[in-house]
Order: sequence, then C-alpha cells, then structure tokens
Amino acid sequence: MSLSEPLTLDPTGSDHHGEHRTLRARGPATRVDVLGVTAWSVSDPALLKKLLTGPDVSKDGRQHWPRFAETVATWPLALWVAAENMFTSYGGDHRRLRRMVAPSFSARRVAALGERVERMVDDLLDALAATPDGQAADLREALCYPLPIRVISDLMGVPETRREGFRELVDNVFSTTLTPEEAAANTVKLYEALDALIVEKREHPGDDMTSLLIAARDEEGDGSALSETELRDTLLLMISAGYETTVNLLDQAITALLTHPEQLAHVREGRATWTDVVEETLRYEPAVKHLPLRFAVRDIPLADGQVINKGDAILPSYAAANRHPDWHGESADSFELTRSAPGPEHLAFGYGAHFCLGAPLARLEGTTALEKFFARFPDAELGVPVTKLRPVPSLITNGHQTLPVVLRPAG
Repeated sequence: MSLSEPLTLDPTGSDHHGEHRTLRARGPATRVDVLGVTAWSVSDPALLKKLLTGPDVSKDGRQHWPRFAETVATWPLALWVAAENMFTSYGGDHRRLRRMVAPSFSARRVAALGERVERMVDDLLDALAATPDGQAADLREALCYPLPIRVISDLMGVPETRREGFRELVDNVFSTTLTPEEAAANTVKLYEALDALIVEKREHPGDDMTSLLIAARDEEGDGSALSETELRDTLLLMISAGYETTVNLLDQAITALLTHPEQLAHVREGRATWTDVVEETLRYEPAVKHLPLRFAVRDIPLADGQVINKGDAILPSYAAANRHPDWHGESADSFELTRSAPGPEHLAFGYGAHFCLGAPLARLEGTTALEKFFARFPDAELGVPVTKLRPVPSLITNGHQTLPVVLRPAG
C-alpha cells in the first residue's frame, strides 16, 4: 500500500501489535481510516507530546473540524466527538469544565478511598476463593470488572440497581464493531439512563460527585457552572472513563504477570514494586490503544515534509507510541519491570492539558488489587494458553473478552 493511501484500522483490533508496527513504519504521522473517517495517526512519542501540549491542536470538533456536522450524523464513534464535556473542549472551556471536576480526584480524596478499595478487593477475592479446585475463574468478570464499577459508582453515587445497566451501555461506547444505527440506539439509551440518574439525585442528593455537580449546575448563575448538556456529558465521561480503563489495566497486568513469571519474581523478591507493575503494564498494554479525536487548529508542518492541514482530524495512537523503539530501545516490545528510566514512561493517561484526572485512582485500584490477588493466589495460572485469549473487538479499548485463571489459593 502506498503511504499516500490511508491505512484502514481494523475495527476488531485482532492484531493490534502488528498494526502498530505498521503505523510506526509509515513514519511519525500517517493517514488512517477510522471507520470511514480519515485522520492522522500519530505514533511517534516526541511528535505526539509536542502536539498534545501546544495550541495547534484542539479537542473541540464543533470549532475546529469542518466535517463535524456531516460526520456525527452517521459515524459510529460520534459520541467521542459530539459529547460536551472536558474531554471534547478546548482552551477556556476546557479549563472551566476541568476545574469543576478536579477536586473529586485530588490526592487527599483518592488517598481517603484506600481503605474502601481494600475492603472491596477483599470481598471480591473471598468470592473467588469459593471457586472449585481446578476450575478456572473468569477474572475479567469476577475481579477486573466489579472493582472499578463499585469504586466509580460509589464516587458518582450510582445506585446498585443502575450499575449493571450502565456497564452494558458503556461497553458499547468503546465498541468499534457496532453499526451506526446500533451506536445511535445505544447513545439514546445511555442518555436516558443518565437523565434518570440526574432526576433521582436532584430529588435525593447524597455525598457524591453527581450530587455536587448538580448542585453547582443549579445554584451558580455566573456563567461558570455547567450547562444541562455539560452536566449530563460530564457524568457520561466520569462513569465511562472511570471504569473501562481500569478494567483493562487489571486484565492486562494479571495476564502479563502470569505469562512472565520471571517478572513476578522481581516483585516477590523485592527488585520491583506493584507500582512498577502498574506503570509497565500501562506502557506495555495500555488500556486505550487509540483515542479519537483531535483537530488541527492551523496547518502543522512535519519534519518529513508532510503537512497536517488546518481542520484535519488527528488520532493519538498511544499504544503504538508506548512501544516506539526511539523511546524504549530494542526492548520496547518486552514486559520488563526493572526498566532504568525513572518514573512512568508512557502515554497511557494522555499528556498535557487533557492528562487523565482519574490516573491516581486507577493506580490505587491497580496496586491494591494486584498485590492482594497475588498474595491470596500465589500459584495462579492462566486457564488457557495465552494465544487463546480473545481481544475485546475494538480499535479503542485494549483488553480480553474473558480471562480464565486457575486460582490455587495459598494453603
């Protein structure tokens, strides 16, 4: 295929590593087809960081994407660019919206959640311990899903009766195999569920983020508060991003450790920490592979002579960048907990002004669940060969459909 022709990204994500190698081979930025939308996939970490921190790139398609109106009418991923919250905002609007959410994810608030997260993990592991000897448990279903759902639902005040319904709807947001009609129908149901939550919380407010955001929306009249649409779409962002990414973090970390016992030994023998496990997993198998979309505010000349034209769509390809050999050398494709680079060297939580507010909470959940799981089940092993694990059918989210594990509890 000529480099001038867009590379069509596989909506099922069946061979994402091979696809990411192809992206890197085509240069720092290359044109791709994302379910019918042409965008620039950026897989070079240096270029990606530059674009994500400068004023030349926006997340507001309404302002900066000429194809916005025609695309959102039929594109299966329309919700990723059409929602009105801090995820899809630019400049002053982004700062205003982020300011209203940030206090809920402060270091103090996240640290205060530590004991609750530990209790949740212990309860889930107690239930797993009842698995019959020799029988594989699906850890994605029994641990990776329920922990972040409980945490974000408690934080947001989502009642127990609504949680399972939100899960299915959010899963479909991350799916890239739905038809436009299926995606549109899912969006309608999702907004109906969010509207019902808002009505319930207006009538019965609690000590939760949803109630606080509703109060700010209803009480502040100086123009700095959320609009009704921004309120609903902010809840959408918090609930969806708050659990889907952590599900995949736990899934991929357990998979990596069970298939790299020498790396697990580093932790058990004190040469690496559970924090190292979380950070290397986020680099090696980030929860999100590509994140739609950003838009060029003006023409952006590239070093190789190409130009990202004003109004062009840009697709940050975080997973491809995380394994770029210019960043991590010849070992970029290896899972290694003892990398010498200080601090987290990955883009799994984004970069710049849109860096994920929920990163500290995801890290807390990850380190707590992994440490407790491997202490409780030190001899756990995959229930199927790793080659039999099936990826979630998506070019966005990065996890497995199931994660069967034989537990073998400690005696």
